[in-house]
Amino acid sequence: MFTGIVEEVGAVVMIEAAAGQGDARVAVKGPLVASDAALGDSICVAGVCLTVTGLPGDGTFTADVMPETLRRTALGDLAAGSPVNLERALRADARLGGHIVQGHVDGVAVLRSRTPGPRWDDLVFEVGPELARYIAEKGSVAVSGVSLTVTQVSQDSFGVSLIPTTLAATTLGALAPGARVNVEVDVLAKYVERLLQAGEAVR
Repeated sequence: MFTGIVEEVGAVVMIEAAAGQGDARVAVKGPLVASDAALGDSICVAGVCLTVTGLPGDGTFTADVMPETLRRTALGDLAAGSPVNLERALRADARLGGHIVQGHVDGVAVLRSRTPGPRWDDLVFEVGPELARYIAEKGSVAVSGVSLTVTQVSQDSFGVSLIPTTLAATTLGALAPGARVNVEVDVLAKYVERLLQAGEAVR
């Protein structure tokens, strides 16, 4: 589990598709998150929970990316040199500074517009109705692994405002319209829907 509070912006060293298998292997340089990593640890990469499979040194770790992950996320858009938000798994004795983020991406959104403010930027993302129904104004959403508060929502979009710290410390600061991002909605909304569906089924 993660909090959506990015610890550092790392960089993709390599992403390589396995011939004919549909999966891929990625190497990411993140000196901070790799400093105490062990094989089997979870690291959130651009909003996606990945398992550390190798530690070649020089602040780099490797992970395998399954076909399901490539299908549901924007990880396939990455190339060597691409910046990525990184966060280590939450410790049980740590503060939950953002919100509960699983690293289980629900889908991909596209940046529709970006409006600069005096010290912040307002961003609007286009998203399918299958995800928009889980997003609530003043609720939480994870975008590329960043915990954000929703400022507006419609049937096919949602908006967020980025404070100076978020602009400077995450990849969202340089995001251009048309860019694809990983989105994870609040897990509580999905459980509420599932419980309501189960209740209807037993009536």
